[in-house]
Amino acid sequence: LGACSATTEKDAGYLFDNNTRYTIRLFEAAREKGIRFIYASSAATYGDGSKGFDDDEDRLEELEPLNMYGYSKHMFDLWLKRNGLLKEAVGLKYFNVFGPFEAHKGRMSSAVFHMVPQVRKEGKVRLFMSSEPETYADGGQMRDFVYGPDAAKMTLAFLENKTGGIFNVATGNPTTWNTLATAVFEAIGQKPNIEYIPMPEDLIGKYQNYTCANMKKTKAVLGEKAETTPIGQAVKEYVKELW
Repeated sequence: LGACSATTEKDAGYLFDNNTRYTIRLFEAAREKGIRFIYASSAATYGDGSKGFDDDEDRLEELEPLNMYGYSKHMFDLWLKRNGLLKEAVGLKYFNVFGPFEAHKGRMSSAVFHMVPQVRKEGKVRLFMSSEPETYADGGQMRDFVYGPDAAKMTLAFLENKTGGIFNVATGNPTTWNTLATAVFEAIGQKPNIEYIPMPEDLIGKYQNYTCANMKKTKAVLGEKAETTPIGQAVKEYVKELW
């Protein structure tokens, strides 16, 4: 799971060294020792979603990530495929994970993690205005948010089988940022107060306005272990820890 997870990182060489080349070295070392290799790919590899969010390995070549981070992850997925090694590893495409033990991620911590101190200090939550107002209202952009304990449960479940390939780790249900923020306020016991701010220039054109995983493949392999916590319940549990 170790890598540079900053989606705003622009140093392509740094990302290639840490997210692609280093992962290749780890895979080769594990393969040599006969150790099962499970690694973190990313939903960022799907780009703007125009090619869908299907973890079908036959469609890997079609994907066009929006940022260098996404490309650095995508390049390892492609390396496995082009070398006929996909079935000798498990690549997990994590979507928007939130939950305990993420403070070390700093700016890359989840939205819920950042919303709680905003409410505590200012009584409001700030969300990006829509960069595509003809399609999404402000705060109406949608992401597939998955609770950390659920993502961990799925990850550990892959240790218990011999399946190889690429798999989505998500819920299969998109949630708007407005809904997420409202759930945070409800968990705290306050009336929603949302302020919309302009999207930073460096994110325009590189921001995923919509993500929603196809979870059929993951569910077929993991069964009930791929079940996820409803977003409202998950936010309530996590906010209880943060507040």
